[in-house]
Amino acid sequence: MYKKIYVLLFSLLLMASCTKDPSSVSRTDQYTSANYPATMDDLLSVLSGCYANLRNDRLYGFELNAHSLSNLTHTADCTYGGDQGWNEMSATSLTVNNSYVGFTWTFLYVGVKNCNAFLAAADFYEKTFAKGGDKQMINYMRGEAYFLRAFYYYHLECLYGEAYIHNGAGGDKKGVPLYTQVAPNVDSTQKPRSSVKATWDLIISDFQQAATLLKGQEWTGDNRGRISEWAAKGMLGKAYVFTEDWENARTVLQDVIAHSGKSLMPFAKYQDAFLGNADNEFNEESLFELNVDQNSRGSYGTFGGQNTTTSNGLIWAPFVVGDDGREASGGALGYGNEYVHDRNIKRFGFQLGLLTMQDNPAYDPGKPESVKNPKKTLDSTYYKQSLDIRKNKTADPRLYVNASQPFVDSAKADGMNWKLISRSTAIASSQLSNYYAWSFRKYAPLYNSMGNVGQADAANLYFLRLAEVFLLYAEANIHGGDNAVALEYLNKVKRRAYSLPVDVPSAIDYQSLTAATSAGNDPVLGHNPLYYERWAELFNEGQWWFDVCRWRIGAAEAAVYQTAQNVAGGLKWPSDDRSYSWPIPTSELNSNAKIGANNPGY
Repeated sequence: MYKKIYVLLFSLLLMASCTKDPSSVSRTDQYTSANYPATMDDLLSVLSGCYANLRNDRLYGFELNAHSLSNLTHTADCTYGGDQGWNEMSATSLTVNNSYVGFTWTFLYVGVKNCNAFLAAADFYEKTFAKGGDKQMINYMRGEAYFLRAFYYYHLECLYGEAYIHNGAGGDKKGVPLYTQVAPNVDSTQKPRSSVKATWDLIISDFQQAATLLKGQEWTGDNRGRISEWAAKGMLGKAYVFTEDWENARTVLQDVIAHSGKSLMPFAKYQDAFLGNADNEFNEESLFELNVDQNSRGSYGTFGGQNTTTSNGLIWAPFVVGDDGREASGGALGYGNEYVHDRNIKRFGFQLGLLTMQDNPAYDPGKPESVKNPKKTLDSTYYKQSLDIRKNKTADPRLYVNASQPFVDSAKADGMNWKLISRSTAIASSQLSNYYAWSFRKYAPLYNSMGNVGQADAANLYFLRLAEVFLLYAEANIHGGDNAVALEYLNKVKRRAYSLPVDVPSAIDYQSLTAATSAGNDPVLGHNPLYYERWAELFNEGQWWFDVCRWRIGAAEAAVYQTAQNVAGGLKWPSDDRSYSWPIPTSELNSNAKIGANNPGY
């Protein structure tokens, strides 16, 4: 039941509020005394809005990762230059009128409001209608709401906060406005920005409250997608790492590792864990993932309507050859606006040059050109070398979890027949030979065109996996002075990627915290196993931008990537003072008289 219901409240709420300014709507007008819940099912429907908002197309349903975070980090290279807000993301040069900046702010606060509304509704229901056996379940549901409120504020602070706390400084900088109850009217939405420290204090307090309220509860069956004590403790540990509270981070993360019952899934399962296979959902490694069902239409076009899906695959759709086997006559299994930035192929350790084609020695001119009788094929030497790299693992095997190699890998455009992946034909044909142009694989549609499945994704979205807990624990131990423990947890994650026993030392282990990685001479990742493992393990999962900002490596990253298709003149990091924080959007500046000054540089 629960796995399917996280969609009910938000669409009704948005339709009822659509005539008002979005910034104020995001924090007001949830309930009157006439529509508080009268049954446990009513209360569960209210809680569903806290979850469902994450799938809104302005957040993880379509825009936040596929348009914003993947371009800020150059995970993707975008071939579509007709969207100024998108172009600004790729250039890391945002303006206060950027539509993605504005909608992300608004709908993160919708999530906060939904959580506050649930907490008020739970109090009302418990006092007015609850039966004797309801209290424990109401408290579990409160725990879920506290977790989700913290999760929304975590995103707000990481995106819009003026600074991260570093070496004990930065806590007095500007965070975001904090609302811990539903604002009864627009006047009560007028709040200044809290400090960075106050914002993180609320995030940490909410995660702590969630862990306490959910203690011991194990969800099963259709409820297994619900937030658990261990999801709360995992995110609490992450908040401690992000605020450099290393001692508390080590304690909490070690608790998750030792007592959650979670383990790293084997690589054979991991490599296909992002493709929509229902058998891989809510698996032994997952601590918090968002349920996604491949229902008709997807989130795009419904603007938060009733759905249980997302549409990121429209943007990350792979390209395949045409029916005649030619690249030029093929197309994408969706919009295909983005492909994996070429620099990332090298960062994963793929050392071959650009592909070349040859006349197909098996081509039969007496038959029509087709997928099985193409006139051109990948150069046979290049093809063999590509397969040898996979077999010998001379490139990080996670490359092939995240990306599909042209003329080696395949996808189904019609749901039945495999076709070879091609390079992105959104790149001008005269320039195509200058690019790797590998397609996305993680969270991409490989088994059917998006047009055949209602523009709907199939894969659940992972927000927290045990692999990340290991990497956070490693980081906390580095700063806590235990390099041996840090190295072991970095190596556990790496061993899994190479299909090795995770707890057994191996020949591919890092021997020091400055050991060489698969990224070679890369100035950011080449000799930093912590940075590399977070980049490689969490690639295209919406995490790297927060690492870039808290480690302040934006200028170095821009120098690595150098170019983006939708940025004229190459990539230049605009300013350390400006670019690590998104601006407070114009809509908020205009509707909240107490918001105060924008972030520096805006």
